[in-house]
Amino acid sequence: MTMTNGTKASNTIDKIVAKRLGKARMKAGWTQSDLGARLGVTFQQVQKYENGMNRISAGKLFIAAAILGVPVKDFFYGARPAAKREGLL
Repeated sequence: MTMTNGTKASNTIDKIVAKRLGKARMKAGWTQSDLGARLGVTFQQVQKYENGMNRISAGKLFIAAAILGVPVKDFFYGARPAAKREGLL
């Protein structure tokens, strides 16, 4: 899936990860600014991760999981059926 500007469009898995990142952050009581500071990015970047506008890298997702105290696998809960529906698997 490629957009007209040459970047890849988010797929359902990216959107699931984005949604779960926001939920984990809020559950931990962190602001986007708090998480951004710990990840070395701006709150605007965290906002883009959570809205699915930008994809979070595997490394940053790993760090975010550790910071927020959740297993990395939690960000992917429900992704397999979604990926199958989209023909990604």
